[in-house]
Amino acid sequence: MTRNPRTDAENNRRHLVSVARAAFADEGLELPMREIARRAGLGVATLYRHFPTRTDLVTAALAEHVAGCRADMRAALAEPDAWRALSGTINRFAQRQVRDRGLNEALFGSHEAAAAFAEDRRAHARGLEQLVDRARRAGAVRAGLSVEDVRVGLTAIVTFRALRPEKAAASTQRLVNLLLAGLAAERDPAGDERPSPRIP
Repeated sequence: MTRNPRTDAENNRRHLVSVARAAFADEGLELPMREIARRAGLGVATLYRHFPTRTDLVTAALAEHVAGCRADMRAALAEPDAWRALSGTINRFAQRQVRDRGLNEALFGSHEAAAAFAEDRRAHARGLEQLVDRARRAGAVRAGLSVEDVRVGLTAIVTFRALRPEKAAASTQRLVNLLLAGLAAERDPAGDERPSPRIP
């Protein structure tokens, strides 16, 4: 049987993006291109044929990362329980800060690849506003809570990226638990005590 060169090329490209995304997330964006090719089990020439510059590769890795964030927000907006939607979004945001630190530094920092995702960041911000507004109207959060209050909490979570990975996960979990406890209404709309929120 003959191989399809176009299919092989597309498979190689997807594999390179997958390897690069994992490497950048864990080790940062300065990992040598040659090392990415080695981990993918492909030649450097193959890597540069698909991604002539490091920015091209970072952009492709970020595209997959942003697609995951976009799917998370769609799921949250479709969640009928207002508290579960908001708290789940905060949980997932925190998990991504620990798991995908290099990609987040690129996306929210000054890396030139981030410019392609400006509209995605704005859409995510609008989605968070909707989640906070819905939770407030449902009585799921403290009266007077604003989206800016939530963003301050998210900013605090981001600072934990600088910790060593083994410490970042535990510290981030504690911070998220404190943040959610501070956001939640003392009682849910049915009058029952709201359980202490925790990262799954």
